[in-house]
Amino acid sequence: MKKIFTIAALSLPLLYQLPAMAGGQDDLKIKLEEINTLKANFNQTVTDINHKVIQTGQGVFALSHPNQFYWHLTAPDESLIVADGTDVWIYNPFAEEVSVMDINQAINASPIALLVHSDEATWSQYNVVNQGDCFDISPRDKDSGVSEVQVCFDQQQLTKMVLKDQQGNTSDFTLTNQTPIAENDKDLFKFIVPDDVDIDDQRLKSPN
Repeated sequence: MKKIFTIAALSLPLLYQLPAMAGGQDDLKIKLEEINTLKANFNQTVTDINHKVIQTGQGVFALSHPNQFYWHLTAPDESLIVADGTDVWIYNPFAEEVSVMDINQAINASPIALLVHSDEATWSQYNVVNQGDCFDISPRDKDSGVSEVQVCFDQQQLTKMVLKDQQGNTSDFTLTNQTPIAENDKDLFKFIVPDDVDIDDQRLKSPN
């Protein structure tokens, strides 16, 4: 179940550097530029293919342009994902382990993460459909781990995100208490490795 939460979370920080492309992508880019940064509480409900609730959770997340993301699941089990602009840190306090990968690896692990880039070739692999207050985002590659993402707005507030995976599970995030990032919130995007934890460093090594 923790895998479901992690896949969902990795798909969240992806909403900030969209290319100048026609149609739904252009409209979504405008919406996200109006927000620029945000911090909010979230409640998450995960349902299976039969619409049965299989997990609920809550926590805090924050986003800041460019490529910074904070996702802290506080219940039912704590976990933390921080993207500091260069690396992505995934911390599991219960297992006392931290995984770290670079941004490109995170993109490979979760194709929807390509949304953090303004690369037009990348965006050509995705369809974005404007549904009024909501936007449906889907990869053209049907083998992607996430089959569809929907983001919804109320004026300049991001209010809801829905992620559907290939197994038929749906993660529904409802956002509350949304505010812009304050000066004292900027440290959220800096991950400090706790003492006495195992580190799985998956970052690509620079060639000699």
